[in-house]
Amino acid sequence: MTKAAGDQYSASEQGLGYIYQPRFALLRLLQLPENTSVLIEKDDDLDFIDSNGVKSLASLKHKGTGDRLTDLSTDFWKSVRIWLARYNRDGRSETNLRFFLFSTGTVSSTSILRHFLVEPPTGEEKPTSLSQLAAEVLAKTKSELIGAIATEFRELNNNEQEDFLSRIVIFDGSPRIDDVPSIIKNQHMRSVRRENRDAIFERLEGWWNNTIVNLLVGKRTDPIFGYEISDKLSAYSEEYQSDNLPITFRGMEPPDGLDAENDPRLFVVQLREIGIGSNRIRNAILDYYRAFEQRSAWARESLLVSGEMEEYEARLVDEWSRYRDVVFEELDENSADKVLLEAGKALYRWVDLESGNISALRIRERVTEPYVVRGGFHILANTKPIPRVYWHPLFLNRVGHLLGATA
Repeated sequence: MTKAAGDQYSASEQGLGYIYQPRFALLRLLQLPENTSVLIEKDDDLDFIDSNGVKSLASLKHKGTGDRLTDLSTDFWKSVRIWLARYNRDGRSETNLRFFLFSTGTVSSTSILRHFLVEPPTGEEKPTSLSQLAAEVLAKTKSELIGAIATEFRELNNNEQEDFLSRIVIFDGSPRIDDVPSIIKNQHMRSVRRENRDAIFERLEGWWNNTIVNLLVGKRTDPIFGYEISDKLSAYSEEYQSDNLPITFRGMEPPDGLDAENDPRLFVVQLREIGIGSNRIRNAILDYYRAFEQRSAWARESLLVSGEMEEYEARLVDEWSRYRDVVFEELDENSADKVLLEAGKALYRWVDLESGNISALRIRERVTEPYVVRGGFHILANTKPIPRVYWHPLFLNRVGHLLGATA
């Protein structure tokens, strides 16, 4: 059931707020010096630490379109309560903490909060006492929540109140969650070719979200530094150069699992015909899966030039045929079955153990991932009705019977 607009029980904005944190953190770190680091859900939504150890606690508020911050906005005063607790904990005026509020809403032009804006309104005199302004506002509240915060604030002496409030900066009109990707791509990925930015951003954010999860569950305890983003963005960009292609299926396995004993596909049948064991067949299935899915990903992202895959497969077939001729050279129609079997194993051994390390068999010069080559041979061995590569010397004579058995 779809919630009606303005439904008071809708949790959509709250849900957006949670996923806004990591996406906004990524954008903000890209805007700050590389040696700045971030923690999430530590002292505040985000904690930014600069190279001098100065910590900025950031509260994020992803609000509905058109939302405005006024004198008694709970978003502001709830953040103040968090900041007061940290300020007291760290020695009040002795602390190096700063307090930032990032809101997608805008500060009302008549609210005292305008004096906390990162760019205060021009043409106005700076108030002589922020604490006096805050005291006047807090005196008007009938909210129990804000009243309790006012009590905590009054525990500070006048100098501490001024010091505390002087550390607060509001960034209103912050980008909404769905605007962040375009900002990152247009402002921080300009060195990346335009046609590759979407794919690279998707991979960057995937890595970033995994890193954030590791931070939240305790697998990682150190903050994330801005230079880590730069390094990862640079590495991904390198994979999209003319002599390279991105490798995104390393370590991946078929979502439905695999069955080395009963898989009926032709490339697996070929391996059984030469007596390859289950463990090696399992590796072959993984190579096939990764190569096939990798090719599909390259095609979806339009990373291959016209005819490139066809030319690559022709190269694989040519190299296979040359090695096949060497291995099969001494065979004839009278060769014993055992000799034929060993010849097939020798040919496959070359594909399984050596081909992935041969630079001449790379689809592009810097694509060094072995599964691209090994899996490429298995894709060719799976071609129907006649496989383009095979291992057993007499396989082509028997392929019709085998295809009928596995259909």
